Amino acid sequence: MARILKTTLVFYLCLGRIVNNKPDTLIVEQRQKYFIISDRGLIIKQKGNGEVSCAISDLPHKIVLLDKRVGSAGSGSMATVVDPEALADGVGDGDKKKGGGLLLLARARDNLRFRSVWRELNGAMGDLGTYIPIVLSLALSRHLDLGTTLIFTGIYNAVTGLIYGVPMPVQPMKSIAAAALADPSFAIPEIMAAGILTAAFVLFLGITRLMKLVYWFVPLSVVRGIQLAQGLNFAMAAVKYIRYDQDFAKAKSLGRRPWAGLDGLVLAIAAVCFIVLVNGAGEEHPCARPVPIPQEKEQEQESSSSSSWRRRLAASVPSAVIVFVVGVAFAVARHPAAVRELRAGPSRMRVVHISREAWKQGFIKGAVPQIPLSVLNSVVAVCKLTRDLFPERKEASATSVSVTMGAMNLVGCWFGAMPCCHGAGGLAGQYRFGGRSGGCVAALGGLKLALGLLLGGSMLRVLVQFPVGLLGALLLFAGVELAAAARDMSTRAEAFVMLVCTAVSLVGSSAALGFLCGMIAHGLLMLREHL
Repeated sequence: MARILKTTLVFYLCLGRIVNNKPDTLIVEQRQKYFIISDRGLIIKQKGNGEVSCAISDLPHKIVLLDKRVGSAGSGSMATVVDPEALADGVGDGDKKKGGGLLLLARARDNLRFRSVWRELNGAMGDLGTYIPIVLSLALSRHLDLGTTLIFTGIYNAVTGLIYGVPMPVQPMKSIAAAALADPSFAIPEIMAAGILTAAFVLFLGITRLMKLVYWFVPLSVVRGIQLAQGLNFAMAAVKYIRYDQDFAKAKSLGRRPWAGLDGLVLAIAAVCFIVLVNGAGEEHPCARPVPIPQEKEQEQESSSSSSWRRRLAASVPSAVIVFVVGVAFAVARHPAAVRELRAGPSRMRVVHISREAWKQGFIKGAVPQIPLSVLNSVVAVCKLTRDLFPERKEASATSVSVTMGAMNLVGCWFGAMPCCHGAGGLAGQYRFGGRSGGCVAALGGLKLALGLLLGGSMLRVLVQFPVGLLGALLLFAGVELAAAARDMSTRAEAFVMLVCTAVSLVGSSAALGFLCGMIAHGLLMLREHL
């Protein structure tokens, strides 16, 4: 286990170096021998009992190992500059290896550290409104192995939380799922072939750094248009879940949802009202906050200190966790026999056999429509939204997101796990409900992994009874949060491009078509300015 952990951490450091062309930046302390310092100087906190605690910095700089006998960073004769590449490769003497291990462990600890336990756990539930319906639909209609998918997506969640330190989501690839639900001949081999081909293409763009060019080439107004369209799509799907009964096996809506019952309209509306009362309109995105002058800052602090204790108490209530727990309880109440049908143990994993025809159909029907969506929404939009929501943290680069998304599918899809990506909607949903660290998604990953290992595919018996109206309530707020990111388009030209992109994406049901029209509109406006 220790070897697996060490290998994972070393892989992370190597990945950080590949992506950023500079060493990861931390300040770590080893009690007996080493300090690691950065350009801020020696940042050490002295405890009352004489022990020294560590401090962590996000400033990029070289790593310096300082012998404990040296009193300050100014005693440069005793300091040794360590090459982070040597630390990652395990090259060098024992001191360098120890310093590298400290660096990796401190980075992992900071990325997984909860900012607030209940808020982080609450945020972990914010993406279930997207995850459960798609996985449930494919499990019922195409016999997707739920246990295998839970295990692999749980691992994906844990690894992405460890790497990025933000609630980076793991969502099913929606275009591939839509193709599978629309075409009965698009079975598991075709689904996995589409996922592998999409992952290979995105991984190629990441390794060659072409994705970085795409990221910088696409204007922000076009990205906001894609986010707005995706957010509105989520919101409209959520309203459909709330208003109508759903047949996930056939991927269609049935009649109007009855008012009463364990999955009635009253329950869904009550969940929406409960979330609004607890969470309000959500927090202001950091990018939308003006920088306060000292006097305004003092006034804000006074206003904050005088706020009602009832509002602070309400904000601490984990609304999404409560909605999810109520949903599980109602699922058991709707079909008590489902509990007796649960079976202990994971599903048996098998390598999926993919024929030549499955590769062909997977590419044409699944990968071709999925690749533009993955590039735009799962890489470009996610990176820009991460920068907006977490400006104080190191930005998730387009290269690293491409590499992680490609790598996880090139492994999991061969064993029948649902093809997955990083979606801007999932990030917005988890942020909306309180997710602020990698520990948020790591906790969700731990839950998925535990369910997959302990109950396997038998979990389908319970999930099929989960009140769909409650999933709609969670999905509604995820969509609204994602759409709200578009409010920073301040000029008329930016708003015009954004709305063109959004309108075409919604009407044409294609993010790629909306992207193309948005880029054309942006180019024409740029040309007009130079005439």
